[in-house]
Amino acid sequence: MAGPLTTDTAGTAAPVAKSAPARHPALPALTRTGAVLLKRAALLALLLALVFCTVELLPGDAAGATSERGESAADIEQRRRLLGLDRPVLERFWDWMSGLPAGDLGTSARGEPVTGLLSTAFPNTLLLGGLALLLTAVLSTALGCWAALRPGGRVDRAVSGTATAVLALPEFVVAVALVLVLSLWTGWLPAVTLTDLDGNPDSWTMLVLPALALTLPQTGWNVRIVRAALADEARAPHVETAVLDGLPPHRVLTHHVLPGALPTIAAGLATSTGMLLGGAVVVETIFNYPGIGSVLASAVTDRDSPVIAGVTALAGAVITAVLLLADLVRDLMAGGRR
Repeated sequence: MAGPLTTDTAGTAAPVAKSAPARHPALPALTRTGAVLLKRAALLALLLALVFCTVELLPGDAAGATSERGESAADIEQRRRLLGLDRPVLERFWDWMSGLPAGDLGTSARGEPVTGLLSTAFPNTLLLGGLALLLTAVLSTALGCWAALRPGGRVDRAVSGTATAVLALPEFVVAVALVLVLSLWTGWLPAVTLTDLDGNPDSWTMLVLPALALTLPQTGWNVRIVRAALADEARAPHVETAVLDGLPPHRVLTHHVLPGALPTIAAGLATSTGMLLGGAVVVETIFNYPGIGSVLASAVTDRDSPVIAGVTALAGAVITAVLLLADLVRDLMAGGRR
Protein backbone atom coordinates (compact mmCIF):
# COMPACT_ATOMS: atom_id res chain seq x y z
CA MET A 1 0.00 0.00 0.00
CA ALA A 2 1.29 3.43 -0.90
CA GLY A 3 2.24 5.77 1.92
CA PRO A 4 0.74 9.25 2.53
CA LEU A 5 1.00 11.66 -0.36
CA THR A 6 2.51 15.10 -0.52
CA THR A 7 2.98 17.59 -3.35
CA ASP A 8 6.42 18.10 -4.86
CA THR A 9 7.69 21.31 -6.43
CA ALA A 10 6.18 20.39 -9.83
CA GLY A 11 2.70 20.03 -8.33
CA THR A 12 2.55 16.27 -8.59
CA ALA A 13 1.76 13.96 -5.75
CA ALA A 14 4.67 11.97 -4.32
CA PRO A 15 4.68 9.34 -1.62
CA VAL A 16 6.27 10.22 1.70
CA ALA A 17 8.61 7.53 3.04
CA LYS A 18 7.74 6.26 6.46
CA SER A 19 10.41 6.93 9.04
CA ALA A 20 12.11 3.93 10.59
CA PRO A 21 11.19 3.19 14.19
CA ALA A 22 13.55 4.92 16.61
CA ARG A 23 15.97 2.69 18.45
CA HIS A 24 16.42 3.07 22.17
CA PRO A 25 19.73 4.92 22.77
CA ALA A 26 20.81 2.43 25.45
CA LEU A 27 20.53 -0.63 23.19
CA PRO A 28 23.84 -0.18 21.31
CA ALA A 29 25.70 0.33 24.60
CA LEU A 30 24.09 -2.75 26.15
CA THR A 31 24.88 -4.83 23.07
CA ARG A 32 28.48 -3.66 23.07
CA THR A 33 28.83 -4.35 26.81
CA GLY A 34 27.40 -7.84 26.39
CA ALA A 35 29.78 -8.60 23.55
CA VAL A 36 32.75 -7.38 25.60
CA LEU A 37 31.71 -9.51 28.57
CA LEU A 38 31.37 -12.61 26.39
CA LYS A 39 34.77 -12.01 24.84
CA ARG A 40 36.45 -11.55 28.21
CA ALA A 41 34.69 -14.58 29.66
CA ALA A 42 35.98 -16.67 26.75
CA LEU A 43 39.52 -15.36 27.28
CA LEU A 44 39.29 -16.15 31.00
CA ALA A 45 38.12 -19.70 30.28
CA LEU A 46 41.05 -20.14 27.89
CA LEU A 47 43.44 -18.82 30.54
CA LEU A 48 42.05 -21.23 33.15
CA ALA A 49 42.50 -24.16 30.78
CA LEU A 50 46.08 -23.01 30.22
CA VAL A 51 46.60 -22.94 34.01
CA PHE A 52 45.49 -26.57 34.35
CA CYS A 53 47.71 -27.66 31.48
CA THR A 54 50.72 -25.71 32.77
CA VAL A 55 50.48 -27.28 36.24
CA GLU A 56 50.27 -30.66 34.54
CA LEU A 57 53.64 -29.99 32.86
CA LEU A 58 55.41 -29.32 36.16
CA PRO A 59 57.50 -32.19 37.57
CA GLY A 60 55.58 -34.33 40.05
CA ASP A 61 51.92 -34.00 40.95
CA ALA A 62 49.70 -32.99 43.86
CA ALA A 63 49.63 -36.50 45.33
CA GLY A 64 53.40 -36.66 45.65
CA ALA A 65 53.83 -33.02 46.69
CA THR A 66 51.37 -33.35 49.60
CA SER A 67 52.52 -36.77 50.78
CA GLU A 68 53.80 -37.22 54.32
CA ARG A 69 57.25 -38.55 55.12
CA GLY A 70 57.27 -42.34 55.25
CA GLU A 71 54.24 -42.88 53.01
CA SER A 72 54.55 -45.80 50.64
CA ALA A 73 54.15 -45.68 46.88
CA ALA A 74 50.82 -47.47 47.26
CA ASP A 75 49.55 -44.74 49.59
CA ILE A 76 50.59 -42.04 47.13
CA GLU A 77 48.94 -43.92 44.27
CA GLN A 78 45.72 -44.22 46.28
CA ARG A 79 45.75 -40.46 46.95
CA ARG A 80 46.34 -39.87 43.25
CA ARG A 81 43.14 -41.79 42.46
CA LEU A 82 41.21 -39.94 45.18
CA LEU A 83 42.28 -36.60 43.72
CA GLY A 84 41.32 -37.75 40.23
CA LEU A 85 44.84 -37.31 38.92
CA ASP A 86 44.55 -40.57 37.00
CA ARG A 87 42.00 -38.91 34.69
CA PRO A 88 42.89 -36.74 31.66
CA VAL A 89 43.63 -33.11 32.50
CA LEU A 90 40.90 -31.73 30.22
CA GLU A 91 38.32 -33.94 31.92
CA ARG A 92 39.39 -32.61 35.33
CA PHE A 93 39.27 -29.08 33.98
CA TRP A 94 35.74 -29.57 32.68
CA ASP A 95 34.59 -30.91 36.07
CA TRP A 96 36.11 -27.88 37.76
CA MET A 97 34.54 -25.45 35.27
CA SER A 98 31.09 -27.03 35.69
CA GLY A 99 31.03 -25.92 39.33
CA LEU A 100 32.27 -22.40 38.64
CA PRO A 101 28.85 -20.82 37.83
CA ALA A 102 27.60 -21.95 41.26
CA GLY A 103 30.64 -20.46 43.01
CA ASP A 104 32.24 -23.86 43.63
CA LEU A 105 36.00 -23.52 43.16
CA GLY A 106 36.67 -27.18 43.86
CA THR A 107 38.72 -28.86 46.58
CA SER A 108 42.42 -28.39 47.21
CA ALA A 109 44.93 -31.22 47.20
CA ARG A 110 44.85 -31.17 51.01
CA GLY A 111 41.09 -31.65 51.13
CA GLU A 112 40.06 -28.05 51.90
CA PRO A 113 37.34 -26.26 49.91
CA VAL A 114 39.08 -23.67 47.74
CA THR A 115 36.30 -21.15 48.41
CA GLY A 116 36.95 -21.33 52.15
CA LEU A 117 40.70 -21.19 51.61
CA LEU A 118 40.39 -17.92 49.69
CA SER A 119 37.56 -16.39 51.74
CA THR A 120 40.00 -14.56 54.04
CA ALA A 121 43.09 -14.25 51.86
CA PHE A 122 41.44 -12.72 48.79
CA PRO A 123 39.57 -9.92 50.66
CA ASN A 124 42.90 -8.96 52.26
CA THR A 125 44.47 -8.74 48.81
CA LEU A 126 41.52 -6.70 47.54
CA LEU A 127 41.94 -4.34 50.49
CA LEU A 128 45.63 -3.88 49.74
CA GLY A 129 45.08 -3.55 45.98
CA GLY A 130 42.13 -1.18 46.42
CA LEU A 131 44.14 1.06 48.75
CA ALA A 132 47.05 1.07 46.28
CA LEU A 133 44.68 1.88 43.39
CA LEU A 134 43.15 4.78 45.34
CA LEU A 135 46.58 6.20 46.20
CA THR A 136 47.69 5.75 42.59
CA ALA A 137 44.63 7.63 41.29
CA VAL A 138 45.09 10.54 43.70
CA LEU A 139 48.86 10.90 43.32
CA SER A 140 49.02 10.44 39.55
CA THR A 141 46.17 12.87 38.88
CA ALA A 142 47.56 15.49 41.26
CA LEU A 143 51.11 15.25 39.88
CA GLY A 144 49.91 15.19 36.27
CA CYS A 145 47.76 18.30 36.81
CA TRP A 146 50.61 20.07 38.62
CA ALA A 147 52.94 19.40 35.71
CA ALA A 148 50.31 20.47 33.17
CA LEU A 149 49.90 23.94 34.71
CA ARG A 150 53.27 24.99 33.23
CA PRO A 151 54.00 22.80 30.20
CA GLY A 152 57.72 22.43 29.59
CA GLY A 153 58.65 24.10 32.88
CA ARG A 154 60.89 22.79 35.63
CA VAL A 155 58.03 21.08 37.47
CA ASP A 156 56.85 19.40 34.27
CA ARG A 157 60.34 18.11 33.49
CA ALA A 158 60.95 16.98 37.08
CA VAL A 159 57.63 15.13 37.34
CA SER A 160 58.04 13.43 33.96
CA GLY A 161 61.63 12.38 34.66
CA THR A 162 60.82 11.04 38.13
CA ALA A 163 57.79 9.16 36.80
CA THR A 164 59.93 7.47 34.16
CA ALA A 165 62.55 6.46 36.73
CA VAL A 166 60.00 5.10 39.20
CA LEU A 167 58.15 3.23 36.46
CA ALA A 168 61.30 1.25 35.66
CA LEU A 169 61.59 -0.09 39.24
CA PRO A 170 60.05 -3.52 39.99
CA GLU A 171 57.80 -3.80 43.04
CA PHE A 172 60.24 -5.97 44.98
CA VAL A 173 63.02 -3.37 44.60
CA VAL A 174 60.69 -0.63 45.85
CA ALA A 175 59.58 -2.88 48.72
CA VAL A 176 63.15 -3.59 49.85
CA ALA A 177 64.04 0.13 49.68
CA LEU A 178 60.96 1.05 51.73
CA VAL A 179 61.83 -1.54 54.37
CA LEU A 180 65.39 -0.19 54.64
CA VAL A 181 64.37 3.47 54.91
CA LEU A 182 61.05 3.44 56.76
CA SER A 183 61.53 0.39 58.96
CA LEU A 184 65.14 -0.64 59.60
CA TRP A 185 66.75 2.83 59.54
CA THR A 186 63.99 4.97 61.05
CA GLY A 187 61.74 2.44 62.79
CA TRP A 188 58.65 4.36 61.74
CA LEU A 189 56.71 1.41 60.29
CA PRO A 190 56.70 -2.38 60.83
CA ALA A 191 58.67 -4.43 58.31
CA VAL A 192 56.39 -7.49 58.50
CA THR A 193 52.66 -8.00 58.91
CA LEU A 194 51.27 -9.58 62.06
CA THR A 195 47.75 -11.01 61.95
CA ASP A 196 44.92 -11.19 64.45
CA LEU A 197 42.85 -14.25 65.30
CA ASP A 198 40.76 -13.80 62.13
CA GLY A 199 43.82 -13.78 59.85
CA ASN A 200 43.62 -10.04 59.10
CA PRO A 201 46.41 -7.44 59.55
CA ASP A 202 46.67 -6.56 63.24
CA SER A 203 47.08 -2.82 62.62
CA TRP A 204 46.52 -0.33 59.80
CA THR A 205 50.21 0.63 59.98
CA MET A 206 51.04 -2.80 58.54
CA LEU A 207 49.25 -1.82 55.33
CA VAL A 208 51.37 1.27 54.66
CA LEU A 209 54.59 -0.26 53.33
CA PRO A 210 52.91 -2.93 51.12
CA ALA A 211 50.53 -0.32 49.71
CA LEU A 212 53.36 2.10 48.96
CA ALA A 213 55.41 -0.66 47.31
CA LEU A 214 52.51 -1.26 44.91
CA THR A 215 51.57 2.40 44.48
CA LEU A 216 54.89 3.98 43.50
CA PRO A 217 55.57 2.05 40.24
CA GLN A 218 51.95 2.39 39.11
CA THR A 219 51.97 6.09 39.95
CA GLY A 220 54.92 6.51 37.60
CA TRP A 221 52.99 4.74 34.84
CA ASN A 222 49.77 6.70 35.38
CA VAL A 223 51.43 10.11 35.73
CA ARG A 224 52.63 9.76 32.15
CA ILE A 225 49.12 8.78 31.02
CA VAL A 226 47.54 11.72 32.86
CA ARG A 227 50.09 14.17 31.49
CA ALA A 228 49.62 12.94 27.90
CA ALA A 229 45.82 13.00 28.21
CA LEU A 230 45.86 16.57 29.55
CA ALA A 231 48.21 17.68 26.76
CA ASP A 232 45.91 16.21 24.10
CA GLU A 233 42.81 17.79 25.62
CA ALA A 234 44.54 21.17 25.97
CA ARG A 235 44.57 21.44 22.16
CA ALA A 236 40.76 21.18 21.93
CA PRO A 237 38.94 24.25 20.53
CA HIS A 238 36.85 24.85 23.66
CA VAL A 239 40.02 24.93 25.77
CA GLU A 240 41.66 27.46 23.47
CA THR A 241 38.51 29.56 23.71
CA ALA A 242 38.66 29.46 27.51
CA VAL A 243 42.29 30.60 27.41
CA LEU A 244 41.44 33.47 25.04
CA ASP A 245 38.63 34.49 27.41
CA GLY A 246 41.29 35.14 30.04
CA LEU A 247 40.35 32.42 32.53
CA PRO A 248 43.02 31.56 35.14
CA PRO A 249 45.18 28.53 34.25
CA HIS A 250 43.96 26.44 37.18
CA ARG A 251 40.31 27.07 36.24
CA VAL A 252 40.99 26.15 32.61
CA LEU A 253 42.63 22.94 33.83
CA THR A 254 39.93 21.86 36.30
CA HIS A 255 36.83 22.96 34.34
CA HIS A 256 37.81 22.49 30.69
CA VAL A 257 40.85 20.20 30.33
CA LEU A 258 40.54 17.62 33.11
CA PRO A 259 36.88 16.56 32.43
CA GLY A 260 37.72 15.68 28.82
CA ALA A 261 40.80 13.70 29.88
CA LEU A 262 38.97 11.61 32.50
CA PRO A 263 38.05 8.70 30.15
CA THR A 264 41.71 8.19 29.24
CA ILE A 265 42.76 8.51 32.89
CA ALA A 266 40.12 5.96 33.95
CA ALA A 267 41.30 3.51 31.27
CA GLY A 268 44.88 3.84 32.50
CA LEU A 269 43.87 3.17 36.10
CA ALA A 270 41.78 0.17 35.01
CA THR A 271 44.83 -1.25 33.22
CA SER A 272 46.82 -0.83 36.43
CA THR A 273 44.42 -3.14 38.28
CA GLY A 274 45.89 -6.26 36.73
CA MET A 275 49.43 -5.09 37.41
CA LEU A 276 48.54 -4.27 41.02
CA LEU A 277 47.09 -7.76 41.59
CA GLY A 278 50.10 -9.35 39.94
CA GLY A 279 52.53 -7.25 41.95
CA ALA A 280 50.61 -7.99 45.14
CA VAL A 281 51.74 -11.63 44.99
CA VAL A 282 55.40 -10.55 45.24
CA VAL A 283 54.85 -7.73 47.73
CA GLU A 284 52.73 -9.89 50.04
CA THR A 285 55.51 -12.46 50.18
CA ILE A 286 58.10 -9.83 51.14
CA PHE A 287 55.96 -8.31 53.91
CA ASN A 288 54.40 -11.61 55.05
CA TYR A 289 51.01 -10.11 54.24
CA PRO A 290 48.07 -12.54 54.65
CA GLY A 291 46.79 -12.40 51.07
CA ILE A 292 46.69 -14.63 48.04
CA GLY A 293 50.47 -14.42 47.64
CA SER A 294 51.17 -17.05 50.30
CA VAL A 295 48.20 -19.14 49.16
CA LEU A 296 49.39 -19.11 45.56
CA ALA A 297 52.98 -19.92 46.53
CA SER A 298 51.81 -22.92 48.55
CA ALA A 299 49.52 -24.04 45.73
CA VAL A 300 52.37 -23.97 43.19
CA THR A 301 54.53 -26.01 45.59
CA ASP A 302 51.69 -28.53 46.00
CA ARG A 303 50.95 -28.61 42.24
CA ASP A 304 47.38 -27.72 43.30
CA SER A 305 45.50 -26.89 40.08
CA PRO A 306 42.10 -26.03 41.66
CA VAL A 307 43.65 -23.46 44.02
CA ILE A 308 45.77 -21.84 41.30
CA ALA A 309 42.78 -21.73 38.95
CA GLY A 310 40.58 -20.35 41.75
CA VAL A 311 42.98 -17.47 42.36
CA THR A 312 43.15 -16.82 38.61
CA ALA A 313 39.36 -16.86 38.26
CA LEU A 314 38.82 -14.40 41.12
CA ALA A 315 41.55 -12.06 39.89
CA GLY A 316 40.13 -12.23 36.36
CA ALA A 317 36.65 -11.38 37.63
CA VAL A 318 37.94 -8.34 39.52
CA ILE A 319 39.94 -7.10 36.54
CA THR A 320 36.96 -7.59 34.22
CA ALA A 321 34.69 -5.63 36.58
CA VAL A 322 37.15 -2.74 36.80
CA LEU A 323 37.66 -2.65 33.02
CA LEU A 324 33.89 -2.66 32.53
CA LEU A 325 33.56 0.24 34.98
CA ALA A 326 36.20 2.17 33.03
CA ASP A 327 34.27 1.52 29.79
CA LEU A 328 31.09 2.84 31.40
CA VAL A 329 32.88 5.99 32.58
CA ARG A 330 34.22 6.54 29.07
CA ASP A 331 30.77 6.06 27.51
CA LEU A 332 29.11 8.39 30.04
CA MET A 333 31.72 11.09 29.50
CA ALA A 334 31.48 10.74 25.72
CA GLY A 335 27.67 10.90 25.87
CA GLY A 336 27.77 13.96 28.08
CA ARG A 337 30.00 15.83 25.64
CA ARG A 338 27.75 15.14 22.64
